[in-house]
Amino acid sequence: MSQEKMDPLILIVEDEPKLAQLMTDYLHASSYRTHHIADGSQVLAYVQQTPPDLILLDLMLPGTDGLTLCREIRRFSELPIMMVTARSEEIDRLLGLEIGADDYICKPFSPREVVARVKTILRRCKRTPEEVQKASLLVIDEGRFQASWRDQPLDLTPAEFRLLKTLALEPGKVFSREQLLNHLYDDYRVVTDRTIDSHIKNLRRKLENLDSEQPFIRAVYGMGYRWEADVGRLI
Repeated sequence: MSQEKMDPLILIVEDEPKLAQLMTDYLHASSYRTHHIADGSQVLAYVQQTPPDLILLDLMLPGTDGLTLCREIRRFSELPIMMVTARSEEIDRLLGLEIGADDYICKPFSPREVVARVKTILRRCKRTPEEVQKASLLVIDEGRFQASWRDQPLDLTPAEFRLLKTLALEPGKVFSREQLLNHLYDDYRVVTDRTIDSHIKNLRRKLENLDSEQPFIRAVYGMGYRWEADVGRLI
């Protein structure tokens, strides 16, 4: 098998030829394969026949718009989607994330930043249970939307579950409040720092009720939060 076939495939859905070519060139330089589609109506068939590793999805497209495509793809696939758009209004950003986008970047942008974000998303999504960790301390079951600590179930809201998964998948990494907010697809219309602080407080309380001796989530002054406990399995 050739190295080219092993390289991740990025689907670029963009109707501006120059921008699509620019992203293609930068991705190729970082050893990614690419496929370009300019018309939204052609995307679903391609994704179903040739699932890419990640989609760079423009919001405004001929045929079918990006938000509709993101919603339709989420009906049958969890492959990573990064929305690309010139519409930077907060409601558009939240709407894109709520229907299942993994990230969001606004035009004009640096192609290097796009490549960096692609690398980050793929690295996060390709982690296997073995890579996440070995001991059955924290178990996150995405299929059942359930989590447990040392075989004790955690009664979490959807927002708390997503926060727990985000933090625990990358223990030690400091997440800003904005980064954490961007993982809460379904729950927000108003964006405030207090929103994240409140959910973190509730999540930390539920964890500490099960194990008062274990430090779980630490606040990093002026930066955000990080996960400090051992982790176990992602199912």
